[in-house]
Amino acid sequence: MLHKSLWRQNADTTQRCLEHAFVRGLADGTLDRDVFRQYVAQDVFFLHAFFKAYALAAAKCDDFERARIFHELMTGVLSELKLHASYSAKLDINLDQVKPYVATSAYTDFLLRAAWHGSLAEIMAAMVPCMRLYAHIGSELVTSLRPGHPYQDWIKAYSSDEFRQLCSRLESLLDEVAADCPAVRDAYGHAMQCELDFFSAPLEHHP
Repeated sequence: MLHKSLWRQNADTTQRCLEHAFVRGLADGTLDRDVFRQYVAQDVFFLHAFFKAYALAAAKCDDFERARIFHELMTGVLSELKLHASYSAKLDINLDQVKPYVATSAYTDFLLRAAWHGSLAEIMAAMVPCMRLYAHIGSELVTSLRPGHPYQDWIKAYSSDEFRQLCSRLESLLDEVAADCPAVRDAYGHAMQCELDFFSAPLEHHP
């Protein structure tokens, strides 16, 4: 299957994400609270673009069953935003004043450019890495949970059956609409690198 092939092709980047200081800090609970605050704010900005990309992908569908699946995926993004809203309340984050980091803008610009101007296959290839990587990280980090873990809500959300099911739906769509071609491989690989850069940004901006 194409989605498995693309995932294998980017195994090195996946491993770098798992070993990243940000992700390791999430796993053991030592991630600085202010770094996590910055991450949540940036992720909200990103998720708004992700939601728009789903909507634009749905608009390119002549198949209404595929459009229905995109509607499910959009609902999933709204659930993620609800989780982030609860974090924002707890961590006193003003989401109305979020200024995107360079890495965040680079990622959202790439995503929306694919959504506006790319084929449905390229849009899917640009979006799958975010879902698959987070599901993978969630499943890896869930073993780190302990009573009182400061980031347990985040880990539980991305290790949940519901999130994995949404990821599988998106990967199935990718397999349906895309072929293993340079444009698809490039979009997938670039999105994976954007994910790695996204994890680095909050640490780089922390005093």
